[in-house]
Amino acid sequence: MSKVFITCALPYANGPTHLGHLRSTYIPADVYARYNRMKGRDVLFVCATDEHGTPIAVQAEKEGKTPLEIATRYHEMIKEDLESCNISLDNFGRTTDPKHYQTAQNFFLKLFDQGCIYEKEIKQPYCIECNRFLPDRYVEGVCPYCQGEARGDHCEICGRHLDPIQLQDPQCLICGSIPEIRESTHYYFRLSQFQDELKEWIHNNQKLPANVKNYALQWIKEGLKDWILTRDMEWGIPVPLDEAKGKVIYVWLDALLEYITSAAQYAERSNLDWKEYWDDKAIHFIGKDIIYHHSIFWPALLMAYGCKLPYSIVAGEYLSLEGRKMSTSKNWVIWTSDFLKDFESDILRYYLLVNAPLNKDTDFSWEDFQRRINDELADVLGNFLHRTFTFTGRFFQGKIPEPSQFDDYDQKILDGLKEVPNIVAEHIENFKFRDGLVEIIRLAKLGNKYFNDKEPWKTVKNEPEIAATCLYICNQISKTLAVLLNPYLPVNSGKILEILNLDTSGVKWEQATQKIPAGQEISKPTPLFLKIEDKIIENKKETLYKNLGELDDMKNIISIEDFAKLEFRVGQVVGAEKVKGSDTLLKLMVDIKDKKLQVVAGLAGKYTAEEILNQKVIVLANLKPAKLFGIKSEGMILATEDTLSVLSAEGAETGEKIK
Repeated sequence: MSKVFITCALPYANGPTHLGHLRSTYIPADVYARYNRMKGRDVLFVCATDEHGTPIAVQAEKEGKTPLEIATRYHEMIKEDLESCNISLDNFGRTTDPKHYQTAQNFFLKLFDQGCIYEKEIKQPYCIECNRFLPDRYVEGVCPYCQGEARGDHCEICGRHLDPIQLQDPQCLICGSIPEIRESTHYYFRLSQFQDELKEWIHNNQKLPANVKNYALQWIKEGLKDWILTRDMEWGIPVPLDEAKGKVIYVWLDALLEYITSAAQYAERSNLDWKEYWDDKAIHFIGKDIIYHHSIFWPALLMAYGCKLPYSIVAGEYLSLEGRKMSTSKNWVIWTSDFLKDFESDILRYYLLVNAPLNKDTDFSWEDFQRRINDELADVLGNFLHRTFTFTGRFFQGKIPEPSQFDDYDQKILDGLKEVPNIVAEHIENFKFRDGLVEIIRLAKLGNKYFNDKEPWKTVKNEPEIAATCLYICNQISKTLAVLLNPYLPVNSGKILEILNLDTSGVKWEQATQKIPAGQEISKPTPLFLKIEDKIIENKKETLYKNLGELDDMKNIISIEDFAKLEFRVGQVVGAEKVKGSDTLLKLMVDIKDKKLQVVAGLAGKYTAEEILNQKVIVLANLKPAKLFGIKSEGMILATEDTLSVLSAEGAETGEKIK
């Protein structure tokens, strides 16, 4: 029996889960795990909460609690969220477990003894008032590149990775005092030594999705730098060296190794060897924001240790909310627990999976959610199943009728029914979960059409054998739907099987093509998917939009005279390249007919240089030049705030003014 090792990115234990987490990582991973179990593969599906690091430590200090208390609170909330969504994990661990401390320290020591980790003197902020070195997130200040507000490790405005000593006007996050710079010894991983190996592995791995591969190769192209593996703080796994007192292992090494610890915990309970699963096929499900850590840092660590590398890394892209970027700090978010107070988990799973391919950004809209649930689950899938079961109960004594001779239409349906499980399986095998679900709904639509075309409500009176054949086939379709839906909508799949009086435990994929014998009794059905009323959606939107508050306050009103000063022109992008060292910036050359403008635009989160090349865009052409990342920028490209979609003027001439 083949084995499959499946992991989910560790949720950070400083808050509960929201719909973005579920869409990018946990629901797709669960579909894949359930499907593989149905195929008879031995699955080990693990996750854990990530409980170390500065955000938890900072939050604990603010609340006057211990970091462990904060982590425990959110561990329980996250665990309940995942269980409520029927995420079928074999083990859900914690990075604060003593077993994990041993795993991480042993890993660190082996790499240190091999010379893959080395000491280095660096300069760090030191708070005199708090009497301690300040880890990166304990420092806030001004970004030296764009002058925006920044943390000690990252600027949210320009996307630049920062060192805390680079910040202008730095302040200690805890006491607000100005830190001084002192020297401290830290430990670095020789990531740069694995650049060529990583490039070869990424380039040759055909199982890596394109979004992961392209992102990783871009980082390789820019050149890898050695990675600091330690922090000066108390909360974390202590560095296992006598001379490293007061230092802990960096949370990203700590968190990645929890995949191993969580698997080992399950293996110990079950008397298994977790390594057999890892060495057969290991697949990581993650969010877009941590592609770098899983496609560069983690494989390099595994290379250094001598482990087999992952089979694939599946990265879900971002979920926005009502056209805006989600923001937990502004409460522009839908928390999992809040959603599940009013709706069942299966319809959440359905919407988040069917809304868009996993490798594309998508949006959650309450109105679109209502439309898809009503039109697709209630009117298509639910309607077909309810018609089939109620008609069987009413006219055939609640038993699968005996079919007569199949005509060409009947045979076409039965032949097609054999192919659908293979099509869905291929999509799931290739991580195209939406395509598989769309295929299942297509089968339900076909069932509805067949039922309508055969008109059993008419033939049952004068040609009962034709009606019996129709209902025999419709019940077979229903059985196939129940099996294929099992990885996607496990609760309702079970309900369909129960109505058909079939076993709901240990459902196998091959059962999708196995016929239900004529004469088998079915149970009295109840509607599976109820329509969502307008009033419910209106209340949900009203509650959500109350959170916008000051976001929509039009405080900075300008006059028509001020607006008239702005010169907007239609431009064509004739040159494009990524700004080295930034996750978000592109350097563009924009032709506006009478001249070309060099524009530094924060669009790299949406477009690659190749994708935006030759596009028609709207550019603010009379903006005072400024430097971003040391690069002169002579204009501004108009794009939406949250989705970063550029405003275009297809059909317009290059250089045209916008009125």
